[in-house]
Amino acid sequence: MTRGTAPLSDLRERLAVVTGATDGIGRVIATRLAAAGATVVLPARSPAKAEAALDGIRRAVPGAHVTTRPLDLASLDSVAAFTRDLVAEDRPVNLLINNAGVMNPGSRQPTAEGFELQWGVNHLGHMALTLGLLPLLRAGEGRVTHQTSVAARSGGLNWDDLDWRHGYDDMAAYRQSKIAVALFARELDARSRAAGWGVSSNIAHPGVSPTNLLAAQPGIGRAKASPGRALIVALSRVGLAGTVPSAAEPALLAAAGPDSRSDEFYGPRRVIAGAPRRQEFWAPFRDLTDGPRLWDASLEMIGDRFTA
Repeated sequence: MTRGTAPLSDLRERLAVVTGATDGIGRVIATRLAAAGATVVLPARSPAKAEAALDGIRRAVPGAHVTTRPLDLASLDSVAAFTRDLVAEDRPVNLLINNAGVMNPGSRQPTAEGFELQWGVNHLGHMALTLGLLPLLRAGEGRVTHQTSVAARSGGLNWDDLDWRHGYDDMAAYRQSKIAVALFARELDARSRAAGWGVSSNIAHPGVSPTNLLAAQPGIGRAKASPGRALIVALSRVGLAGTVPSAAEPALLAAAGPDSRSDEFYGPRRVIAGAPRRQEFWAPFRDLTDGPRLWDASLEMIGDRFTA
């Protein structure tokens, strides 16, 4: 069984959906939730990776209740199909952890609808997923935890060109996508409070750890590992950066910690590593006037299939 430092509530008879759970941080999150008793759905683009993840979780947690469904966050049609099928099953969702992400493709790569890949997957895909599952989240008085990044500690949104059609900078686009993740999280919580949806929303970041985020990713146009990955691996080995299991802890605490709250932010104690704890919001997350503006601009992009 996978153990960690974040204490979790008893999750028996609770349903959790975790994106990006076929490997890395997401798989650790899914395993820990299953060990706490949750039924866990692993949305996945690759059936082979999904089955391997299910097998691994079942070996780590005998008797684990884990299933998979097809989902490609780079396709809004796929997101719509996933949410439609889950809503048809009519089982309330208690936890949604928007953990999946892509980083630094090198050149502007399009989603199925032509959006810049990092913007489309990290923000738009997860926003569409969350809104599509909103009826089930409302029924389950659900918690949505959104995974941002240390890259989002500074910067802002490229309001004149959110989709990076001009002057493409993959790191700036990644930073923007992760700032948008946090702003959407805060706006979702504010709208839920105002409308009485009963859904709570908070934010986590994993620090820095040697996940596959910076490994070679031919599918997004990166043939080789990013240059910084070797340094992160070395720092992790000597305890100056996190490990994959430790990087999962802030999201676990945010999603299922017995004392975690809505509209809060959780991360490692030393920013890049350390035990998980509540954090102060970083500067790009503090301007609450950005939330409604981002919500409206994003809805215009994803379309009325996902309106709330």
